[in-house]
Amino acid sequence: MEKILDKINSPADVKGLEISEMNTLSQEIREYIIKKVNTTGGHMAPNLGIVETTIALHYVFNSPEDKIIFDVSHQCYPHKFLTGRKEGFTDCNKYYKYSGYTNPDESEHDLFVVGHTSTSVSLAVGAAKARDLKNEKENIIAIIGDGSLSGGEAFEGLNNAAELNSNIIIIVNDNEMSIAENHGGLYKNLRQLRETKGKAENNFFKSMGLDYLYIENGHDFNELIETFKKVKDITKPIVIHIHTIKGKGLEQAEANKEKFHWVMPGVLDNKPMPEEESYVSITKEYILQKIQDDKTVLAISAATPGAYGFTPDFREKLGQHYTDVGIAEEHAVAYASAMAKCGAKPILSILSSFSQRTYDQLSQDLCLNNSPATILLHWGGISGADMTHLGCFDIPLISNIPNIVYLAPTCKEEYLAMLDWSVEQTKYPVAIRVPFGELVSTGKEYAKDYSQLNKYLVTEQGKDVAIIALGNFYQLGETIKKRLYTETGINATLINPRYITGIDEDVLNELKSDHKLVVTLENGVLDGGYGEKISRFYGASDVKVLNFGAKKEFTDRVPMCELYERYHLTPNLIISDIKKVL
Repeated sequence: MEKILDKINSPADVKGLEISEMNTLSQEIREYIIKKVNTTGGHMAPNLGIVETTIALHYVFNSPEDKIIFDVSHQCYPHKFLTGRKEGFTDCNKYYKYSGYTNPDESEHDLFVVGHTSTSVSLAVGAAKARDLKNEKENIIAIIGDGSLSGGEAFEGLNNAAELNSNIIIIVNDNEMSIAENHGGLYKNLRQLRETKGKAENNFFKSMGLDYLYIENGHDFNELIETFKKVKDITKPIVIHIHTIKGKGLEQAEANKEKFHWVMPGVLDNKPMPEEESYVSITKEYILQKIQDDKTVLAISAATPGAYGFTPDFREKLGQHYTDVGIAEEHAVAYASAMAKCGAKPILSILSSFSQRTYDQLSQDLCLNNSPATILLHWGGISGADMTHLGCFDIPLISNIPNIVYLAPTCKEEYLAMLDWSVEQTKYPVAIRVPFGELVSTGKEYAKDYSQLNKYLVTEQGKDVAIIALGNFYQLGETIKKRLYTETGINATLINPRYITGIDEDVLNELKSDHKLVVTLENGVLDGGYGEKISRFYGASDVKVLNFGAKKEFTDRVPMCELYERYHLTPNLIISDIKKVL
């Protein structure tokens, strides 16, 4: 029997469907999402919860003339089904053809590349203003989840939206969840609105100057379509607050919404996952032990606890020594800075990609005040991720702010030594780039004192060539040293710089006497990065410098092997480049 989805090749095909056919289409879309995401990994629960809303939107509105702007894109899969990209979900040979996020290069129905949160209202306000200036009439629709409302940009966008005297429709998809549970006073009001079916006297959205409608069942096509028709071509800003179920249609996802927000491949196959020691597990063990010994220690995350292994049971163990600030990285840094300034010992975990959202707070609230907080940067490095979640830009961003000490451990033991020093010292704001990938353990002891800043470790003394290998590229440096000796007879010097934020002039000057070439290896973008500090130091000397790292570019799901070839980061290419210079 032909599926309803077989007849859907564009939003125009949705407009001819009966309600019964829409319900069947919803079921078909969910089945394909579940199969595809279980195969490739991706955002499972958010997309399952927004299927009916998306179909109803395309039934009532006229994309791409009417512009639908998604927030963070965690819920854009159903939209892709209806806008000519269903093959990316129905054909296993094309599972990887389309991004997990909105992307104008894929379709005219996507206005923006979006992968970070709390952005849709601000983008929609800008799109609406541009429309008004051009004296056009299309509808502008922003979709934002309740979790994303905790981000500062969402507040700013809502505040500015109320200034428009023209069409802007803001759909708040309230599934009572962020990635994990929601945190913040706003959610008390959302609960009041749900419990009163939108009639509570206190109404956050109305207080911002916006009109407001409530939909109790965000999976009921009749209610959705009736409401969307009512607001289509409206001439003032309005919020439609929709109550949905995160993970709808998949029993496991409805029961465990946090676990199924984003899943690894095979999550439904019941394959036992081996519990291996990792940088995540040793960090958790350290924090738990530290809190037992010192009640001023506190762990902080910004709505992404799962990325650091902060599971519900772990968070329960931490109790009052844990704060999830919601999707509010800016607040998280300022919060940690103030805690540290007032005698507490905060440990803020943040993903490299999301550290970009809080540059001003890192500079002003933290470093200008020289607050001795500890920031753990996770997932930093070159990766095959989507262009919205690249982790290769944190070194230029963080290491060039005055006062901060940015450390790059090479192994488990060095990482724990740096972490303990950072938590206990009171002189500097400290960031630690947690090694990304398989845990390396050397069994060596490292002194827990990094207060004499920018002092490198010369781990193996040689001559002619010096290899300065930063962080988790230290092991690559070891490989290059061995290969260089085998192939050329050169016994290179190997250096662990430890500090990303400064240079050891004593060591670098010593190298001038018997070294012709200095090679830097860093797991990040070269422009503004660590290696350039070394190149600048040697600029007027006879010592040549080769910097190895990533080019300044946005890459999108490019395999790591291809990136390493492109950036000359394979041992063969590095050795070849060294030989050419020598």
